Amino acid sequence: MGITLGKNWLAYSQFLDSALPIGGFSHSFGLETLVQSGRVETQEELRKYIETMLFGSWAPVDALAVKAVYAYAPDARWEELWRVDRLQHVQRQAAETRDGVAKMGRRLLQLGRAAYPVLAWEPLGTALAEQRCIGTHPLIHGWLSRELEVPLDMAAEGFLYACTVTCINSGLRLMSLGQTEGQRLLAGLLPAIQAAWRECAALDPLEDGYACTPSAEIAMMRHEGLYSRLFMS
Repeated sequence: MGITLGKNWLAYSQFLDSALPIGGFSHSFGLETLVQSGRVETQEELRKYIETMLFGSWAPVDALAVKAVYAYAPDARWEELWRVDRLQHVQRQAAETRDGVAKMGRRLLQLGRAAYPVLAWEPLGTALAEQRCIGTHPLIHGWLSRELEVPLDMAAEGFLYACTVTCINSGLRLMSLGQTEGQRLLAGLLPAIQAAWRECAALDPLEDGYACTPSAEIAMMRHEGLYSRLFMS
């Protein structure tokens, strides 16, 4: 293969690339609704929205799926891991969002297998084939990160970074926001990414996850009824 996978940060950074073809470019996850309704119009409003999602959804829900892989896989507690994936999936209230997160996970799995076939992809592959888990984006990110021997904190923060970049890229297409402004916004949000994970790092993936972003959830559900849409969600 030409590289040593163990603790190789370059191998991991490949999957944080904003151009990674897993479908994130096609989803705004409700941001398009908020922009069209005038709720998010400026760079500052986009920053506040991303911080709300980091602390109210991405870290206390999705990042805990990443943690679940690290917590349950070493002891082969597979049913608990699959349960986290299923519970998070059904708790996503908007149908477009559920579908989008699942599609991104399946695409990331395909890319991971193609790029690094020597990694251990079982029993994940069997569980997916038998429909014992959904294979959502955060679960697959956690699986791939652990197989690449990425430390948990780096994997969780990396996932939150990817969510943040995807959201900013959506903002670039929806708002009057330039590339330089987007990069400045991302740089300013790096401390919030770390803080959001620190706040949730000790939570139990099965018992303690929570979400508190009602306006965002409503925006996700309203998206399918927009008169014109640029994104799939």
